[in-house]
Amino acid sequence: MAERAAGALSLPDDWPAHADTSLTLNRMGCFDWDLTSGLMHMDALGLDVFDLRPDEYDGRPATLGVRVPPDEGVRLDTMVAQALKRGVEHYGAYFRIRRRDGTLRWTHTQGNVQRDEGGRPVRIIGIVRDATQELEDAAARMDVDDERRRQTSVVESTTAALAHARTVEDIIELLKGARGLKLLGAASLVMGLLESGRIHLVAEGPEGSFVPGTRYTRVDEQYPMSEVVRTLAPRFIESAQDFADSYPVLWPHISGLGISSAAYLPLIAQARPIGALGLLYRDKHGFTADERNVLVALGSSIAQSLARAVLYEQEHDLAEGLQQAMLPRRIPDVPGSQIAVRYRSARFGRDIGGDWYDVIPLPSGRVGAVIGDVQGHDTHAAAVMGQLRIVLRAYAAEGHTPATVMARASVFLDELDTDRFATCTYAEADLTTGVVQIVRAGHVDPLIRDHDGSCRRLPVPGGLPLGLSAEFGRLEYPVSTLELDPGQTLLLYTDGLVEQPGADLDDGMQLLTSLVHDGPRDLQLLADHLCEVVDDRGGDDDVALLLLRRKGALAPQAGGRLRQHVAQNDPEGLRSARHMVRAAVRAWGAGGRADEIELVADEMITNALMHTDGGAVVTVRVLTGARRRLKVEVEDRSSALPRRRDAGEDGVSGRGLLLVDRLSDAWGVESRGSGKSVWCDFAVPDRSAR
Repeated sequence: MAERAAGALSLPDDWPAHADTSLTLNRMGCFDWDLTSGLMHMDALGLDVFDLRPDEYDGRPATLGVRVPPDEGVRLDTMVAQALKRGVEHYGAYFRIRRRDGTLRWTHTQGNVQRDEGGRPVRIIGIVRDATQELEDAAARMDVDDERRRQTSVVESTTAALAHARTVEDIIELLKGARGLKLLGAASLVMGLLESGRIHLVAEGPEGSFVPGTRYTRVDEQYPMSEVVRTLAPRFIESAQDFADSYPVLWPHISGLGISSAAYLPLIAQARPIGALGLLYRDKHGFTADERNVLVALGSSIAQSLARAVLYEQEHDLAEGLQQAMLPRRIPDVPGSQIAVRYRSARFGRDIGGDWYDVIPLPSGRVGAVIGDVQGHDTHAAAVMGQLRIVLRAYAAEGHTPATVMARASVFLDELDTDRFATCTYAEADLTTGVVQIVRAGHVDPLIRDHDGSCRRLPVPGGLPLGLSAEFGRLEYPVSTLELDPGQTLLLYTDGLVEQPGADLDDGMQLLTSLVHDGPRDLQLLADHLCEVVDDRGGDDDVALLLLRRKGALAPQAGGRLRQHVAQNDPEGLRSARHMVRAAVRAWGAGGRADEIELVADEMITNALMHTDGGAVVTVRVLTGARRRLKVEVEDRSSALPRRRDAGEDGVSGRGLLLVDRLSDAWGVESRGSGKSVWCDFAVPDRSAR
């Protein structure tokens, strides 16, 4: 036991050796609290109530606090402080303690306050006892008491309903609703949350009961909610007269509501006040001890739910803000297109997701559109998403083909220190010609919406998800080519838009196509409409959405043109040019001549790179007229004209112009101011015949 401070009230040397026999028989412990020194003497029975050994107790009340839950401790300290401040001689309270084995036991304490001649409190002498059995017996007797049973049901029903509330607004709607007020037995309620030292009124009812000037109030003002937040003690107003006398500023504004009594409860969570709840009653006068206990328990349950909801909203807002910060801050203006993007975070989730979209301006009026989803819903998934978005954008901007962009992104993800993979779709569109090249890595198929609103799924051959394809050495990504007509819209999205719990993915795709078909014509309104449907449906997955529409009215097209520069000693540029020719041939329809056109174009490009300096410019275009033709041109800076050579039986070169002559319908050479152009024509089927 610590030494007593000088001047403290003394006790007999053998205290408590001669404890009161009646107290001992009733298992009551004694304490003597010297308020001057701060020391509290407690006998063995008292320490046994707190489940402490004598050698574990140093005579300081704070040592007993290890056995008292924080919320209970705050309530007990507040009650004692008020007793000392108000000059009362006696106080009593029930509170819980947590024993060594983790079980909670109810404890009852009574204290007698002794004061000096000046009225200053100097000493508290009292008893503590285990009251668990007493309260359990009282609870058992409530089984035969209908009113008490109803009160218990109120707490249980309200607590059960609050368990499903996720946001502060959910809690407010639950309590304010007719069912909530009926359950509580109140005519109306008010609730305020503590914000920066002020009480913000977040709920009041019924309609028309709002008191002007009380939306924000200070804790030191003369309002009942301010009082209970300030004192951390409930305030039970027994009558209308009690209300009028105690709160003369507030009462004139609510006297017309017919209020006969009220209960204001502090909302305490994690040992600190977070707000206050007021329940106002009609035709009720006074509160029994049981009713007060029920309301205090109800306030505790509501406070815990509010604290959880506030934390949820803060974490959700933070997570969504971080996610939005990792997405493109603005979408570039791309001539010849309309673009709409959306990101919708999961409604029932706090964590950041890995969904993303991106729009990448490319040379020659082309644009790259990306949609992707990194596995997982946590900060690690978001970090991987941010890195993957950046490198995929860089690879696309360097001019790599879509298949190469996807393969390199997969290798990058595989080399990261992560076990995550990602699904992705990358589309590269030339909005002048409408040619779109699409690569899919384990992602859901895109959709096409026609100018008349009809919508269809676009089956796209795909490869493994990013990361997995590199891990298993399967980096080949097939490229699909289509021609996007003016007025048509390409829809890229993540699986959160189509997946529903317990439903097949195909059913979700069919529902999405019908929603797109029936949705607004305006692209931005359509994007909003799809997200609203997902919100109404609920869900636990994020959604990213990208809509790309080619501008222009639907009309017969005079033809298109693709153009690309190939630098000397640039194998990647040569592959890209070959890929461009192949995409144009497939998109514009060359019938059975596709292989011939690709072979001739390859020979022309190769000849220009081998026999001239400065690289070449490759152009593929459709010419219309009496007969539809596809023309390939290769320009270089050399004025020397090509000539046919005899390759001989074993020659490996010299066959280029021979192939051009034999396979094309016409070919020729045109001199240009800075070089020449070698061209060839192929007759191809009409658009309507494809």
